[in-house]
Amino acid sequence: MRDLAQFPEDEVGNALWQLAEQGADLSLETEVEFSVIFPSQEQALKFGHLLLENGQKLSFSPYQGNDELPWEITAYPIMPLSYDNIIAYQALLSEHCPAFGGKYDGWYCSPLN
Repeated sequence: MRDLAQFPEDEVGNALWQLAEQGADLSLETEVEFSVIFPSQEQALKFGHLLLENGQKLSFSPYQGNDELPWEITAYPIMPLSYDNIIAYQALLSEHCPAFGGKYDGWYCSPLN
């Protein structure tokens, strides 16, 4: 039975519920991919620099999914897969990326721990 306190009925809660249903141990420290897209290479790199200054592992690449935001920074924090952790990291990126012209573009985690 789905615990709606742990897996609310929204995009994040649904994704975590699917991972749990696939047998993922959500309590384990897991690398999660969070993507932010930008209108220019320079703005993406400035945002990436901010993440690097905060000790964050990241990648930088062209992004094919949006002609107006063709550059992507992906951060790879390691965390237990809880709703609160995912929402908090999304909020952090969403709060800071607009200053660089960026837009939060989602998160992904492999179902295997």
